[in-house]
Amino acid sequence: METSPSKSQTTLEIPKKFVYYFAAGDTEGSAAMKNTLGGKGANLAEMTAIGLPVPPGFTISTEICTHFVNEGGKLPDWVRPKVLEALQKVEAKIGKKFGDTKNPLLVSVRSGARASMPGMMDTILNLGLNDQTVEGLATTSNNPRFAWDSYRRFIQMYSDVVMGMNSSMLEVTLEDLKAEKGIENDTDLTTDDLKKLVKKFKEMVQQMTGQSFPNDAYEQLWGAVSAVFRSWNTPRAITYRDLHGIPAEWGTAVNVQSMVFGNLGDDSATGVAFTRNPSTGEKKFYGEFLINAQGEDVVAGIRTPQPIHLLSEIMPAAYQDLVTIYQKLETYFKDMQDIEFTIEKNKLWMLQTRNGKRTAKASLQIACDMIDEKMITEKEALLRIDPASLDQLLHPTLDPQAKKTELARGLPASPGGVCGQVVFNSEDAIEMKEKGIKVILVRVETSPEDIGGMIAAQGILTSRGGMTSHAAVVARGMGKCCVAGCSEIEVNYNTETFKAKGYVIKKGDLITLDGSTGEVFLGEVKTIEPKLDGTFHRLMTMADKVRRMKVRANADTPKDARTAREFGAEGIGLCRTEHMFFGVDRIDAVREMIISDTKPEREKALAKLLPMQRDDFYQLFKIMEGFPVTIRLLDPPLHEFVPHTDAEITELAKRIKYDENRLKSKIQSLHEFNPMLGHRGCRLAITYPEIYQMQVRAIAEAAAQLVKEGMKLVPEIMIPLVGTAKELEILRGQTVDMVEKVQKEKSIKFDYLVGTMIELPRAAVTAHEIARHADFFSFGTNDLTQTTLGLSRDDSSRFLGTYVTQGIFAKDPFVSIDQLGVGTLVKTGVDLGRQTKGNLKVGVCGEHGGDPDSIEFFEKINLDYVSCSPFRVPIARLAAARASLKK
Repeated sequence: METSPSKSQTTLEIPKKFVYYFAAGDTEGSAAMKNTLGGKGANLAEMTAIGLPVPPGFTISTEICTHFVNEGGKLPDWVRPKVLEALQKVEAKIGKKFGDTKNPLLVSVRSGARASMPGMMDTILNLGLNDQTVEGLATTSNNPRFAWDSYRRFIQMYSDVVMGMNSSMLEVTLEDLKAEKGIENDTDLTTDDLKKLVKKFKEMVQQMTGQSFPNDAYEQLWGAVSAVFRSWNTPRAITYRDLHGIPAEWGTAVNVQSMVFGNLGDDSATGVAFTRNPSTGEKKFYGEFLINAQGEDVVAGIRTPQPIHLLSEIMPAAYQDLVTIYQKLETYFKDMQDIEFTIEKNKLWMLQTRNGKRTAKASLQIACDMIDEKMITEKEALLRIDPASLDQLLHPTLDPQAKKTELARGLPASPGGVCGQVVFNSEDAIEMKEKGIKVILVRVETSPEDIGGMIAAQGILTSRGGMTSHAAVVARGMGKCCVAGCSEIEVNYNTETFKAKGYVIKKGDLITLDGSTGEVFLGEVKTIEPKLDGTFHRLMTMADKVRRMKVRANADTPKDARTAREFGAEGIGLCRTEHMFFGVDRIDAVREMIISDTKPEREKALAKLLPMQRDDFYQLFKIMEGFPVTIRLLDPPLHEFVPHTDAEITELAKRIKYDENRLKSKIQSLHEFNPMLGHRGCRLAITYPEIYQMQVRAIAEAAAQLVKEGMKLVPEIMIPLVGTAKELEILRGQTVDMVEKVQKEKSIKFDYLVGTMIELPRAAVTAHEIARHADFFSFGTNDLTQTTLGLSRDDSSRFLGTYVTQGIFAKDPFVSIDQLGVGTLVKTGVDLGRQTKGNLKVGVCGEHGGDPDSIEFFEKINLDYVSCSPFRVPIARLAAARASLKK
């Protein structure tokens, strides 16, 4: 949980205005006020202003959320009079009175942060109902069943959201009554059934919470407003914010809006729709609705809804109004919209519009289509697409030729093909993920409480819910494979099984999901690598036209290098040669070199490695076809290459014909208390220069061969962990001597660069001295983060989450660069290095090279390139383009 600012009791200034009214002809907000009104409130105001049918209401600003948290979870007294003023305006507008027993005004109370957080915070509908106002609603609507249905819904939501009761207890009571009466749907319950439920629900609330259900409408209102503000800091909201990088200080607004009812009968409905397909991007109206229902029924998956096109047959006039409005909204906002609507007695009302969450595939398709439709420019398209979302396009799909045993078929809610062991709750999903086990989370329907399990799982399968259910929307936003509304499976939480087509699938059994078709298969199905279509290449071409920084890849193998080139990498920014040493054909030679007592013995072992390293570099150079290749010479401490168990040591001693006791002694002598700061990197070469000399010879001989074959290339030789200029001066001299020696032996000349990796604070602050001996710098931000913050990347994971949650770090500093601390050192190193050499080439090769926020920072400080893992190259290309446009 986040630490509440109330502990410091910061004094905050009371805002001059913090309640904003919206109604036809009298709207105080606009779409430009998202920071103040949140996304929902700002768009409700905008829809009202442009003449769309929006039920009147008001928004309490996000600033009040800050005050609420600052006062320890209490709504300040000075807020209430302004809220009541706005409520009176709503009463006057629609001719109903809040709390009135004859003609009661009912309201919804909803959250609305400036960034969309679907399902993460709380909503309450039908607020204002009690034992007296329900009778008034029954009379004015001439529909007692509807009134009592609304009342039982209100008790369920309010007792859960405001009073903290486990809502599943009331749900079980509802299901028991339906089973007792032999009915399937809530809509089949009679008025008398609903009256009995209300009575029973209130008794259960009293019994389980020790509190009476509030009968006073104003008490209900203050409780609901406080609960929505409080929901900003629930664990699920914090988890979602952390996942999507939403700052805690933004807060949420609260929207109070007069109710319109989709549960008045067969001439009423509610629905959720997207102006284009959020999975594929197809330009086709896409959504779902339910007759005689309220909005929560659709998103919570309580009943499986009908596709939106069927509404044209059931309520043609309302459907046509909806089509006209969605087209107007998309044109107005110039983006695909996610809309919520209610039809009350054939009259259409709009409850929400927002830029719709979509898959990466849909995002690219929509952007390209809107460019072609002259709706947006190429630059607007680039700024609209989240670079991190491109990761979804690289997920595998199921092999169409593979043998499959279909278990069931549901709705294709979020694409991709994944396999994992079945689990039935979030706790198990998280626990198994931590053990390295891939899982599929199977639920009847997901709720916001499942967010942790959804993040941990490879994919999500639900037996209820539609394409706009919680599971579907959240999975699409995370790029997770999801099959929703799979009614062919029967889930039993008690036995931790589900049944389908005669099979009983238990916890731990393997299943495979195809989120693109909605199919569920028994066991593991072979997957194939993704194929990128024309829209992807079009986007990359647009990005490449505007970006300044080059994008390289971290690649150690021919496979990595080929993948990098396929994704558009413009070279290799980091080849970690130590990864090459672990091959079965060479690890023993490496170990012989390590345990050697004399230089001749080491050189003999290194001679075995030379042809292998030469071939490694030859292949990488050839695949990169003249693009730069930066090869980092051996970096890790030597103990990483030797065995540590007695059995492994015995086996190695036999294999290399070496005395076992002597071998154990040698291995023990390599032990270091802090190897990360020990005998590694350039320190190895200062002690044992023959190691780097072998590697440099291999690089030079591979380059010489390719130059003879007609290739133009400029190898970049990188010396790691330099802390002083003298270290680099010595090792550069040895490197140049060896390259020139090979060039003389091969009677060939080629250009090459010798540079260093800046990964120590001292190197950054003395970069002007180090640059005298360097042709380039590459910032190793992984180790620079460790050495600057005094954090072990391997050990700090146990507490970094708490640091992020409590706002000590905005993000995990190993994922997104600490701009103030580590970033300042990088900028210092760049500036000092270029003071010495104005044309010094500077890049970054840590994991931060693939993080969009970090890339934006690197653009600001004028790095020449970033380097990242091959599969993040497209992300980096787009992020670099966006950074250039923003700059």
